[in-house]
Amino acid sequence: MNRITQCLHGRGTISSVMKHRHGNGPVPAQYLAFSGMRRPVVFWNLTDRCNLACAHCYSRSEERCPTRGELTTEEALAFIDDLAGGGIPLVIFTGGEPLLRPDLWELAGHCRKRGIKTALSTNGTLVDHHVAGKIRTSGIEYAGISLDGATSQTHDRFRNMPGAFDRAVAAFSCCREAGVRCGVRVTLTRENYAELEALIDLAPRIGASRFCLYWLVPCGRGSDAYDRLQLGPGDVTGALSLLYRKAQEYRPEQIEFLTVDAPQDCIHLVESMEEDGSPDLAGARELLDSLNGGCSAGSRVANVDPRGNIYPCQFARDPAFLVGNIRDRPFMETWNDETNPVLSRFRKKPAFTGRCGTCRHLPLCGGGCRVRAHAAGGDFRAEDPFCYIR
Repeated sequence: MNRITQCLHGRGTISSVMKHRHGNGPVPAQYLAFSGMRRPVVFWNLTDRCNLACAHCYSRSEERCPTRGELTTEEALAFIDDLAGGGIPLVIFTGGEPLLRPDLWELAGHCRKRGIKTALSTNGTLVDHHVAGKIRTSGIEYAGISLDGATSQTHDRFRNMPGAFDRAVAAFSCCREAGVRCGVRVTLTRENYAELEALIDLAPRIGASRFCLYWLVPCGRGSDAYDRLQLGPGDVTGALSLLYRKAQEYRPEQIEFLTVDAPQDCIHLVESMEEDGSPDLAGARELLDSLNGGCSAGSRVANVDPRGNIYPCQFARDPAFLVGNIRDRPFMETWNDETNPVLSRFRKKPAFTGRCGTCRHLPLCGGGCRVRAHAAGGDFRAEDPFCYIR
């Protein structure tokens, strides 16, 4: 995760990060990435069911996905107890569409009771005033709502549902009125690249406090569409330059900008700040150095799927990356097992090959995304084929 806004305003962020890094109290969600904490943020796919069937979905979710084998409410509550006992700071409910899980509110309430912060990742189409109120009263502190274009034509085409754009935009209004903080999530591809600036400017107008840009990863239906939709290096750097400029234009309290799924994005950020002679450059470097090599998978981030399978991150759901299952062994026991072969691969950086093996930026970005490298040729140590750094 490349937190552009926090790095661009590094002096204020540094003092807050250091305060929480050396303190004993709970760490605010916005500082978790830099806190030094190795207890992961858990992305929990509650269900594979979804009322949409998006072209780039990383889990192949759709309405007809079976619910057979999903964790029962009792198993889910016991899982939360295990996470609480291990000091897990944040659980992100995702899917599929997590609002289709009938016991979502019970699970969110139990997390709050056990001292775990929660957030929601949703397509927004099921969020009305009633649902937004339940989000607030359940204790969920933030809702990430997907928008894949600045127009209904683009978004609805991605989401395979007429009216999806209008309903997602309405969800922001409902959340805002209910007092739920929310943000835009967009996966940038060749088909919506031209609308990026318009979407950025739309975000604060509809009440978003965060703009989170995801890059396409070859998993789920995203694998089928990967070659057709993935951006080239020129468009990637163009998008990063735009985000950098917008993060300068908007005040941090207005909206935060960040990117996900490409640790090498921090290289573009640092070089841009160097060119500008930014007074926050030293603070940005300190924040980025605290990440110890970019990617959070298998250390600061974990994923649990609807059937209790554990993976290093929500995009590393290939059988080769299966860590274990909470039905066989509690999550915290598995996560703290230093002999686990999958976790060891992600935590102990291998000797990379290709461009990653000789890149001078390797200590900062950590070798990019290992899921992309593995998908390209089955070699976990290979270069990240998405990397635009030359």
